[in-house]
Amino acid sequence: MEAIEQAEVIDFLSRPETFGGREPVETIETHASLVFLAGDRAYKLKKAVRYSYLDYSTPERRHAACAAEYRINRAVSPALYLGVEPIARRPDGTLALGGAGQPLDWVVVMRRFASEAQLDRVADRGALDVPLALALADRIVAFHEAAAIRCDRGGADGIRLALDLTAENLRLAADTVFDVPSIERWIERAAAAFVATRALLDRRRHAGKVRACHGDLHLQNICLVDDQPALFDAIEFDEAISCIDVLYDLAFLLMDLERRSLRRTGNLIFNRYLDRRPEADGIGALPLFLALRAAIRAQVRATAARQQAGDPDIVSEARTYLDLAERLLDPVAPRLIAVGGPSGSGKSTVARELAPPLGRAPGARVIRSDMIRKRLAGVAPETPLPPAAYTEATHAETYAAVIEEALLCLRAGQSVVVDAVHGQAQERSRVATAASSVRVPFFGLWLDAPPSILRDRLARRRNDASDATAEVLENQLRSITPPSDWLRLDADCNAAEIARNALARLG
Repeated sequence: MEAIEQAEVIDFLSRPETFGGREPVETIETHASLVFLAGDRAYKLKKAVRYSYLDYSTPERRHAACAAEYRINRAVSPALYLGVEPIARRPDGTLALGGAGQPLDWVVVMRRFASEAQLDRVADRGALDVPLALALADRIVAFHEAAAIRCDRGGADGIRLALDLTAENLRLAADTVFDVPSIERWIERAAAAFVATRALLDRRRHAGKVRACHGDLHLQNICLVDDQPALFDAIEFDEAISCIDVLYDLAFLLMDLERRSLRRTGNLIFNRYLDRRPEADGIGALPLFLALRAAIRAQVRATAARQQAGDPDIVSEARTYLDLAERLLDPVAPRLIAVGGPSGSGKSTVARELAPPLGRAPGARVIRSDMIRKRLAGVAPETPLPPAAYTEATHAETYAAVIEEALLCLRAGQSVVVDAVHGQAQERSRVATAASSVRVPFFGLWLDAPPSILRDRLARRRNDASDATAEVLENQLRSITPPSDWLRLDADCNAAEIARNALARLG
């Protein structure tokens, strides 16, 4: 379609009477689309543009892209995606939305939601709280679990392609948005990270970790529908971008949260995701995944800056992303912290407080024995297990899995917090030995609290991964031998204060 023809379509979609209303039509523009908001509907028009990674330059391509977007996203969020409608020229020469006539262009029709429901807005007003973050992680887990495995895509070849394309687009913005040394420095460091992880990327591809993912999973593409997080605007125009490693898909969200100084939320989502899916083998690729996501956003914002005549705010945003892309490749020495104590001592809350500032983004992997036990049993974290599931054999299996995952993460350079009772000397010795075996610093933290407080906390516990009962606690109090060589702190106070005290001791 000629640009002037799409201008006619844009003018038509901008009029209230097109949708049978009188209220002004709101318009949202991105580098590739225009969204027209009218009444309780949103109409998304693909712009007649072509980039190195996207081609909407003809009506046929835009029609195919609309159909693919509807098909892919309807499966992800059926409550949001309603259909595809043509913009047609009627015999009298006027335009119509849907109905008979010669189609000129196409729109994806969606249920409209308030802009305040987008998660970037939710995060900006400080409302991306713990329950919502956990619900979002669970939603992504469910999406990835159901996604088709694509061993023909992704792996080292997929990341190499993404790196080459990103480098090309960053260089197009040299001198106008970025300085050349910054671009070339990032490209060189990213290439080195790729060489170091190439074999890992292909192992994960062969293991079924590459799936038909979202491809553009940042906060602006997530919204609240009926108070629950819904994913939308998944990539439809290129399988090379959407059929990717599941951790590379998740990395976009984690990078977005890191950029917004919301590492605590990113760490929570990261750990919940790994609690539900055994993906620790891929953590070695996470710095490259995060850095590549930041660089991709840098190039997208650079394109927007050029389209907006060098808008200084957009230029600054693009540079911020490129700076972040480089920082995310900085090595940070990992460490292992073990948090122990009887049930009800607040180990998990303290571990959650300790994790975000430890090591590289998105903070330490918290390996909680209760979570690992549920994952081994094939149930959701908050699903209770019967007493028969708690045997010496299952305890040994769970603790072995905890140590194995801790070693995977530490070898990959990620700090770890192990959250378990650690009630026996041999268990404490085993976790300390794991740290020494990979030559990382170890720190043991033991939480003490009066039995009356422990009993009260257990009685008030709801919807938790721990199945500990009052009887379990009494058995622990009789059998536990507290360590003499771990830092012992009074757990009868705020978890954040305990974490601050512990981190201060760590230096």
